[in-house]
Amino acid sequence: MKQLNLITKQSDRTTQVERLAELQPLDIAVIGGGATGVGIALDAAARGFKVALFERDDFGHGTSSRSTKLVHGGVRYLEQGNVGLVREALHERGLLLKNAPHVVHPLPTIVPLYQWWEGPYYTAGMKAYDLLAGKLGIERSRWLSKAKTLELAPTLPRDKVRGGVRYFDGQFDDTRLLVHLVQTAILHDAVCLNYAEVREIVHQQGRACGVVAVDRETGGELRVDARVVINAAGPFCDDVRRLEETPDSPLSARWIAASQGAHVVLPQRFLPGDSAIIVPRTPDGRVVFAIPWLGRVLVGTTDIPLDHSPREPLAMPAEVDYLLETVADYLDPAPTRADVLSTFAGVRPLVQADPDAATSKLSREHEVRASKTGLLSVIGGKWTTYRRMAEDAVDQAIEAGDLPKRPSPTAELPIFGATRRAVSPHDWPGVGELMAESPELSELLSPDLPYTEAHVVWAARGEQARTVEDVLSRRTRALLLDAQAASDCAPRVAELLAAELGRDAAWQSEQIASFQALARRHVVVR
Repeated sequence: MKQLNLITKQSDRTTQVERLAELQPLDIAVIGGGATGVGIALDAAARGFKVALFERDDFGHGTSSRSTKLVHGGVRYLEQGNVGLVREALHERGLLLKNAPHVVHPLPTIVPLYQWWEGPYYTAGMKAYDLLAGKLGIERSRWLSKAKTLELAPTLPRDKVRGGVRYFDGQFDDTRLLVHLVQTAILHDAVCLNYAEVREIVHQQGRACGVVAVDRETGGELRVDARVVINAAGPFCDDVRRLEETPDSPLSARWIAASQGAHVVLPQRFLPGDSAIIVPRTPDGRVVFAIPWLGRVLVGTTDIPLDHSPREPLAMPAEVDYLLETVADYLDPAPTRADVLSTFAGVRPLVQADPDAATSKLSREHEVRASKTGLLSVIGGKWTTYRRMAEDAVDQAIEAGDLPKRPSPTAELPIFGATRRAVSPHDWPGVGELMAESPELSELLSPDLPYTEAHVVWAARGEQARTVEDVLSRRTRALLLDAQAASDCAPRVAELLAAELGRDAAWQSEQIASFQALARRHVVVR
């Protein structure tokens, strides 16, 4: 309870702004509040450095809230021969299962076998996957008979399946983990601000030495000095780099190759039980998963190259049809557009290598690059390896800023909430205590969703939720689980938030209209 009271006090946004002034000058300023940026803030703070993070929108508004919800090594990368990336990701998967067991858990996954030769081929591949995980492995993969495969995945077409191979990976709720990482960073004295848009990188003697941000809530200017500035803006990395562009010094070639991955969400009846199904071969070179997640079935993902990174990516009709057609041979009955509860899409910030290469072939490894002014940019990577990316970035920041050399402690650092034994994915630190104090907040927001009014109030008090979208899209996952039900909740959520944040009726009306317009874009036209 003491830690909950502390996080409520310290994560208050006004308190965070005040602490920003107290920390001046900073050792490190971080631009971007997704997994990489928050990971950097946590790593730096845990090493004892003075660090502040600035996020233009909400924490995880971009890619970090739109993943396939897997903490995994990447079986496809193993097939491509990228053994180093798979080994690194499996190591990080093991650390997350250890350090955040309240958010990350093992997920049994079945590769259905339709041809006789697939059994030996996929069994050998999964055995190699197990070996690369080493001591941090979960449970060994094994071949399954047809009867056992259909017992674990009863919706597979009985007349086609010959058997299966089962292996284990990790699963998580991406923004729940991100919120807990923010809270952990704050408890280590980092400043983490959402709705703080960096509009200028300050230079002195040709070196990046600070940032100027605008507080989007108050309109006030936030100016900080820093020994090192790190660009962790993910798909928007090149946009941040353009802040240094001048007529005499144009931006060099793009570092990011953007790729969109879309998902559809279906009712649980399409995949009862706790096992996921993987479609190992698809026309675009990706794998497609059907995954049980928070009482729904998540199907994804696509790989569509983009010429820019949209701020609000949405699943395109062709992507929805592609996913439904791809899983039609793996789910019986086959889902249709009428079954889709919601859709979502995210943008992968891949490292631009060969401009002519398909995005499905581009590496998921990360790089840390320095501009001529010393601005460090973290590019590429994936959610699973966020901690390693952060460690590498801070190591380079130490060299660039001539900071004291201190080792990273994050491999052994428990994430906020890890010591609690959660009874469900919706049992957040703080919510149960809040319901005990105020039983009236135990009422569900919707009979079709697992969230209570207490989730809304705690999101505002302990997790820096500032808008209806923050609550219904990221603190809870209502928008992803059922877009229409989430839309119906918006008025009550706006009312609860207004009471917590001191907002008026006009603010409530604007918030309701804005979120309901967004929710309509997540509903599939039938």
